[in-house]
Amino acid sequence: MTTAQRKSADQGSGADQASIDRTAIFVQGNEACARGALAAGLRFFAGYPITPSTEIAELLSEELPKSGGRFIQMEDEIASMAAIIGASMAGAKSMTATSGPGFSLMVENIGLAAMLETPCVIVNVQRGGPSTGLPTKTHQADVMQARWGSHGDYPIIVLTAASVQEAFDLTIKAFNLAEKYRTPVVLLLEEATGHMREKIVIPPLDALELLERPAPSVPAEEYLPYDDRFGDVPPFVAYGKGYRYHATGLTHDRAGFPTERFDEIDALLRRHGRKINEEIAELRHVEHYRMDDAEVALVAFGSSARAAKGAVDLGRAEGLRLGMVKLVILWPFPTAPMREAAAHVKHIIVPELNMGQMVREVERAASGHARVHSMTKVTSELWAPHEIVEKARELLGGASCRAGRPRPAEEGA
Repeated sequence: MTTAQRKSADQGSGADQASIDRTAIFVQGNEACARGALAAGLRFFAGYPITPSTEIAELLSEELPKSGGRFIQMEDEIASMAAIIGASMAGAKSMTATSGPGFSLMVENIGLAAMLETPCVIVNVQRGGPSTGLPTKTHQADVMQARWGSHGDYPIIVLTAASVQEAFDLTIKAFNLAEKYRTPVVLLLEEATGHMREKIVIPPLDALELLERPAPSVPAEEYLPYDDRFGDVPPFVAYGKGYRYHATGLTHDRAGFPTERFDEIDALLRRHGRKINEEIAELRHVEHYRMDDAEVALVAFGSSARAAKGAVDLGRAEGLRLGMVKLVILWPFPTAPMREAAAHVKHIIVPELNMGQMVREVERAASGHARVHSMTKVTSELWAPHEIVEKARELLGGASCRAGRPRPAEEGA
């Protein structure tokens, strides 16, 4: 955008200021998510209103039809998930948004999307629970449900945003990953990030890298919807394009028809697992902050990562060697980067707004290289940086900050 264009945009009307083509706008996280979906090429949204995610549906109900898309309010979240699966199989980039109780209703059909290898995006703006819980308060307690909510063995990609800018950027990333790997992708926001307002920068839409599902290179008569000869992510053709396509939630063969053959069952489920695993570089998305000489690593995600970053700076100011490993993709869990970080610190602190869900994965990945400590809060209050620093200070006991693992004599201390 030129200086003249930017000046014109800055002086525009209120309608212009709400446009997705603005360079910088001041919005809440839910709106940023909706605008990210539009930028990613969303063409179908189905959902049911639920606090604290409703603003996503509200904005898309106004803006999606303007770009030729379709918005529909369904009778419940079960139907919403079914609708976006159908829309995606008809060729449209599709999404739904909900919160905890609605996500619980969606999980059976999320399993269907995984079995059908249907690209779609599910946004969960987390609130307190279980049951009705705390509808207007923030929690981070759905991270395990996002991975394991539906029954059976299936892989899934789960991202989490820590800022309004990330709500925009990671929504686009969620669509790209869904299309590239033919899979449902979950984006976890929180009430705090969904309703927080911050300035975000939106790049020119023609500068965005947008991916599309892989297309077949064979004629219609040779097409198989789950053909593993073309790799772990088979080509995809929408219904109505002249290609034969059978879809079922049953375990199926390469043609999509039900099978009970052991070799075909094993090949299908193992291929599902291979195409989404922690060894794929772009799915091991973590960010390091001041980790070069850190003695204590703060491993955090979502809103807790904001507090952890503040804690690093606060602790450094008093001589504590703190660093942060920020988790952006929670699933598949970034085991290798976590293990590498653990090998160079003495302690790991995992602050979460739940009773301690991701800390178990951190402990597994750390493999005994560092002592892992859980910090939990379930009152719906956000973490404050000084609370995390106090924990780090307690662990270090006023000792001088040393980089690296503890000496053998200290292992049992």
